[in-house]
Amino acid sequence: MKEKTTNSRFKGISKSAITVVLLLLLVGSYAAFSASPKEVTFKSSAESVDVTVYNSNLGVVKEVRTEVLDAGHNVVYFKGVASQIDPTSVHFKDLTYPESTVLEQNYEYDLVNKNKLFEKYIDKEITIRINNGNSKETKTGTLLSHSGNQVILKDAQGKILILNADEVELPALPKGLITQPTLKWLVNSAATGNHSIELSYMTSGMNWNANYVAVVDKEDENVDLTGWVTVNNNAGTTFENARLKLVAGDVNRVQNTISSSRHLYEMVDEDFKEGGQFQEEQLFEYHMYTLQRPTTLQNNQQKQVTLFNAPDVSVVKEFVFDPARRYYRSYGSSSDSTKINVMLNLKNSEDNGMGLPLPKGVVRVYKKDSEGKLQFIGEDSIDHTPKDEEIRLYLGNAFDLVGEKKQTKYTRISDRVSETSYEVELRNHKDEDVYINVLDHPYGDWEITSTSDPYDKKSTSNVQWTLKVPKDDSKTLTYTIRSSW
Repeated sequence: MKEKTTNSRFKGISKSAITVVLLLLLVGSYAAFSASPKEVTFKSSAESVDVTVYNSNLGVVKEVRTEVLDAGHNVVYFKGVASQIDPTSVHFKDLTYPESTVLEQNYEYDLVNKNKLFEKYIDKEITIRINNGNSKETKTGTLLSHSGNQVILKDAQGKILILNADEVELPALPKGLITQPTLKWLVNSAATGNHSIELSYMTSGMNWNANYVAVVDKEDENVDLTGWVTVNNNAGTTFENARLKLVAGDVNRVQNTISSSRHLYEMVDEDFKEGGQFQEEQLFEYHMYTLQRPTTLQNNQQKQVTLFNAPDVSVVKEFVFDPARRYYRSYGSSSDSTKINVMLNLKNSEDNGMGLPLPKGVVRVYKKDSEGKLQFIGEDSIDHTPKDEEIRLYLGNAFDLVGEKKQTKYTRISDRVSETSYEVELRNHKDEDVYINVLDHPYGDWEITSTSDPYDKKSTSNVQWTLKVPKDDSKTLTYTIRSSW
């Protein structure tokens, strides 16, 4: 019976020939399927780098690099990323061919060092050199063990040698060890050609804070205020010619488990350029400051950049006597009950030459002495301060002013009502009249039933008297407070 063919395309072709063709097609398909993807290592120098630093041990890095990828699968290596990167935050974007996709991502951080090299060469042949005076002796053998510079080898004759190696020669860098932290992707590329890849990630080890320097004039009525930002980069890599942005505000974060790095700082002062170095803008419920020029953030470096200059800002010097230390509880200890605090107050307003959202930081205040030399007169910290808010700086305690408060009478009117009388004496040993604010902090429901001087009820728990104390003289205040609870 005549054999029928199943496909008219194979008419006249023997079964054996068809089998050979099919096998060749299968082999070709398998070879194409099993071919290794192209490996591409992107240059460590980026075309553009943006670094946003938060004042909460956090940095966000965005950089663009370009390399040639083949259509289909490519193994892509990005070297030089921060060693404190959060791999779960990485975002890969192909700017040239957006349809390209990432199939797998690995973060490789098994960095090369001596112990790891020795571990990789256990049971393998190595060569060591030993210094013998002016000559060196070479030994080759199989590495059995190591500890510091001491190695145990088995030579070609089977002898076991315990040697102190001055130099070690290894044939090659073992697979799996790298010289710098590297991101590795399996990328399905949409086309062959140049691909500009944008990489974004979060990293710990970055921080910034603000510092302010204020110089008070002779009359204590104006200050020249300069704001600085200090940026710490301990992320484990250098960011060359980066566009720097700083975010000020209390940004909530889930507890970070990435360990912090060591702190090795190098101070870099950047000259202030007229016109302002930073541009401020609102970002959600925070404020962002963008440096208007590129800058390099070296690894393990502390960099300072001028934030603003505000000359002739009006200030008011205030003397405060608050022996309870509750309202100004951080200003001295309870043993300083006779001390009178010196405050320097200013309005963060445009009319006062300011009006910028100020990041939290430390304000250090100076004043020129009789020789024109700047002398330090105190410092205080401020929180994030919006525009048009008042800033109160506690600088210390007045040397020539003394306050003394004593209780003169206590009457229990009922189980829930009492009256307490006080006497406050203020002594001024200066050669000029001064005004001193005296504070008290009544509790419960209260009223002042008698007082020798007018007062101002600031709140339900704060009352203030403003008293003029003549030069080289004293002033006495008496008052009685009735409290109920």
